[in-house]
Amino acid sequence: MIERRFILFIIASGLAAVANFGSRIALSQLMSYVPAIVLAYLVGMATAFMLNRAYVFKDADKPLASQVMWFIAVNALALLQTLIVSLLFSHYIFPWMGLTFHPETLAHALGVIAPAVVSYFGHKHFTFRKS
Repeated sequence: MIERRFILFIIASGLAAVANFGSRIALSQLMSYVPAIVLAYLVGMATAFMLNRAYVFKDADKPLASQVMWFIAVNALALLQTLIVSLLFSHYIFPWMGLTFHPETLAHALGVIAPAVVSYFGHKHFTFRKS
């Protein structure tokens, strides 16, 4: 059975992903693909932290500084996953498949989705765990 908290996490993550994805599209008008992904990830990360702290893991009692530190650590690994998946699909898999319809956008969408489960357990057991 799926834990209620996981469902709330997916909803919060979905909203953060929309912030991430939308800001990447806007930032791509101003800079190249990789820097836009990184900056957009920071927008999504800030959104995710606020939503998770307020709605998903509201019973966490660790100090805010500790939560922020762990949130950054877990998300640094997720950013690496996002970059690897995005670049793998946009530079190798989609060209190999002959996909030419917005390959960077589709690759970034897959990259944003990729770390969802790993991030949930990282935040549950490290970022927002009860002391």
